[in-house]
Amino acid sequence: MNRDAVRGYVEQSEAVLDSSPQMDEANTKAAVLRDFLELLDWQIPQDTQLEYSVEAFGNTYKVDYALILEGTPVAFLEAKGADTSLTHDHEEQLSSYMTNKNVTYGILSNGKQYRFFQRRVDASNVDVQKVGDVALEDLPSRLAVLKAYEKDAIESGESGKILGRINELREARQTLEAEKDDLAVELSNALANEVSDSISSLAETQAKEMIDRLVEDINSEIDADGGGADEPVGGGSGGIKPTGNHLAGAIRRTEIGGNDDAKVAVFPTKESGLPFLKENNAWGFVRVGSEFEYVAMYVTGDVRQVKYFATVKDVVPPEEAELSRPIEEYADGAKIAEDKMVIRFEPESLYELEDPVPYETKYPQGLRYTTLGALRSAQTTDDML
Repeated sequence: MNRDAVRGYVEQSEAVLDSSPQMDEANTKAAVLRDFLELLDWQIPQDTQLEYSVEAFGNTYKVDYALILEGTPVAFLEAKGADTSLTHDHEEQLSSYMTNKNVTYGILSNGKQYRFFQRRVDASNVDVQKVGDVALEDLPSRLAVLKAYEKDAIESGESGKILGRINELREARQTLEAEKDDLAVELSNALANEVSDSISSLAETQAKEMIDRLVEDINSEIDADGGGADEPVGGGSGGIKPTGNHLAGAIRRTEIGGNDDAKVAVFPTKESGLPFLKENNAWGFVRVGSEFEYVAMYVTGDVRQVKYFATVKDVVPPEEAELSRPIEEYADGAKIAEDKMVIRFEPESLYELEDPVPYETKYPQGLRYTTLGALRSAQTTDDML
């Protein structure tokens, strides 16, 4: 599987879903999910069994697709119509099917959303865990999880290794983020004991930045699954329109002033996040771990370019940011985590790049850092990330 093949599937499926957004289950399976299975190299009907019978909750049910190797089901795909939102009850349903038939891998999808599951056995404990929850448009950036559900990966046993490493990295990321301050102190103390107490404060700052970079690298390896990237909370539906436009104009990268070694924070955004950027002359709601002088914005989806640039004024809590709308409108009613901030830009400093940096193989799936010199000279994203 390669990213271009996944993009092709996404584009084809989006066209189908745009023309028939309220498809029922039967049509969703025929028009969208059959192609998804073939993307994973499961051939219909050779490698699949439709309407596979399983016992659950004291009754007999039919799983939409059982994926078969040597006559034995190794994975289930439970389909819902595009007109149906996926729920916790649907997850419990698939979990029960997997447990009762000792099936290790499961996928739940309505064509728009894809949830991936793995059954794990620890001594006498059997547990089905969700290992990914991915929107259709985000599938090209979730290759690690997709590859774990390919026929060859399951057949060879590679799937367990892929998902095991993803799980270990997620746990490591959680520890690094939750205990960042304590870990930084421990690292700085160790250096101070070996070298000199005079470097303690400098070492602590550097240790925090190292932890931030390590978290970034973890995000890159596991594809920041399940929303690891900090997107603005609002505007996800694409329906929001900017109330104003703070773009100062367009600029070539070589025309940007500043020192080559100045620090630039690079954030990803969907196109639906651009109204926040333009109407607020700011970016949010994001976690930041160190100081930086500039912000560059990588636009995902069909754009796939570092396309906007701004000079940082300050970083403030959302309630102090003087946003163009009430916070609740951006957050869709959800509570914003206390450690997420808004980065405000200097007036007249937000520019669209005349020569945006195109994607090659690397892109920021969460906050990444680069230098102004690297941004100016980059031919592709690989040169600056």
